Amino acid sequence: MTTLSATDTLSGSTGEVPETELTARPVEGSLAGRTVLVTGSDGFIGSHVVERLVADGARVKAFCLYNSNGSTGWLDESDAFRQAVRDGQAEVVLGDIRDPEHVMASTEGVDVVLHLAALIAIPFSYVAPRSYVETNVIGTLNVLEAVRRQGTPRMVNTSTSEVYGTPEAVPITEAHPLRGQSPYSATKISADKMCESYALSFETPVTTLRPFNTFGPRQSTRAVIPTVLSQLLAGASQLKLGDLSPKRDFTFVTDTADGFVRAALADVAPGTTIQLGTGRTVSVGEVVELCRKVTGSDAEIVTESARIRPEGSEVQILLSDPSRANEVLGWAPTVSLEEGLSATAEWLRPRVDAETAGRYHR
Repeated sequence: MTTLSATDTLSGSTGEVPETELTARPVEGSLAGRTVLVTGSDGFIGSHVVERLVADGARVKAFCLYNSNGSTGWLDESDAFRQAVRDGQAEVVLGDIRDPEHVMASTEGVDVVLHLAALIAIPFSYVAPRSYVETNVIGTLNVLEAVRRQGTPRMVNTSTSEVYGTPEAVPITEAHPLRGQSPYSATKISADKMCESYALSFETPVTTLRPFNTFGPRQSTRAVIPTVLSQLLAGASQLKLGDLSPKRDFTFVTDTADGFVRAALADVAPGTTIQLGTGRTVSVGEVVELCRKVTGSDAEIVTESARIRPEGSEVQILLSDPSRANEVLGWAPTVSLEEGLSATAEWLRPRVDAETAGRYHR
């Protein structure tokens, strides 16, 4: 994999990052033999985090959303996780992050809680904002209270770069003001502030990790990269998209999972916030061109009004300063955007349904 320079940006990018090349240091410590509860284990990032923990020798409690058929989401497709369950290294906990009693019971005896359970789709937050409050805010409160009362040694809360809104300046540092430009981002800001309040009020050992636009295998087509790739892989002659101008800092999912492991091991003050980003920003239009190269497609772009977000809600640019993550966690991205797109396309290729590839998913 390619080590990225902190100044690796495409033409048209705004802002600069520090003039140093960031490289990942070896992970300090190990979670081997320790019990880790991962909420949202059934999701995109959560399932990758679980696989990384299993590979590292941790005992994993995979908290997945309860459903009548016992599905564990993306973990249903994970051979590594199924083997860990057979070996007694992992177990499934079906539940609902909104249920405080069950969350409390699930944290009993664990060494680390990695809290990834959330509703994340921005467009759907316009339609059902209350559900985002109940899951993202009340759910995080339930985890915090459980961690406080159980005396859990470490909690990592999952934030998002969307909490910054369209930034006042780039690159964005952890000190940048927060701005809720969508109901989704507002609930994540609220969750982050609940974590801050518990750290300050009760010294709850919570670290907030703030990933920038994670992508990779298992991401749903509500996100831009799988939306583009799935349509191109389906052989579409017209590529249905929204606004091509917003710029994002894309981080490959295995790098994000590495950040969670490092945050779980880091000896940092309660309430510390650390963002994970590459320091490289590209526009949606530039992503389309890279995806065309990966798939060999020359599909024509067609703008659909349903995919355009409200003007005041669209974040125009996200560009991280990854220096704190490197300094505190020894973290740096190791997978380039181009490599990540190729890996994602290969994962998507056998899963694309030509009939549904162009459908808009909120």
